[in-house]
Amino acid sequence: MSKQSSGKNSANSLSENRYTIDREFDAETEVKKSRFLAFLIPYEYFEERLAALQKEFRKANHHVTAFRNLDTDDRVVEGCKDDGEPSGTAGMPILKVLQGRGLINCGIVVVRFFGGTKLGTGGLARAYADAAITVIEQASLNIWFREVEAKASIDFASYDRFQRDADAAGLHVIQRDYDEAGVTVTLRGAEEDMKPFLVSYDSVLNRDQR
Repeated sequence: MSKQSSGKNSANSLSENRYTIDREFDAETEVKKSRFLAFLIPYEYFEERLAALQKEFRKANHHVTAFRNLDTDDRVVEGCKDDGEPSGTAGMPILKVLQGRGLINCGIVVVRFFGGTKLGTGGLARAYADAAITVIEQASLNIWFREVEAKASIDFASYDRFQRDADAAGLHVIQRDYDEAGVTVTLRGAEEDMKPFLVSYDSVLNRDQR
């Protein structure tokens, strides 16, 4: 899950926060007449978009990729491919940019059209890293946060205020169950928002957080 970040991050800034995106972004750079088309893509669409880009730009010389994704065990799974460029000169520089910027649940595809001048291994690494940085600078990054659910039982008299306060805290009521004593609601939202909200209602509800 993600929240909108306040503005774009500097290309040189490193943060302990994790960031992600909710839509695709693209940018183009050029080095010695070689064109680099970079696409920053949400991970859920990454393989599908890679196949589409390979088809759309089938005359391109390379379709270089790198990705980072958070699995169900909260482990970051990451990888990269050079797609015919010298080993370590293309995919890895892009992956290092993703790592340095704290980006997860997304990937980058860089499509290269060779311009006739060889860039050398160092030049290739810089060109692919710059392509990744450029597309990230064009993107609207969202702060990623861990989502949790919690159940809370509250009496009818307090429910309307509880609902308003939950909305104001950015929490979503995803289920309501009614009985004679009141309402049992299931809330979903950011862990950092859920805990203080439930503490503020500690005196008027019983809860079961999970």
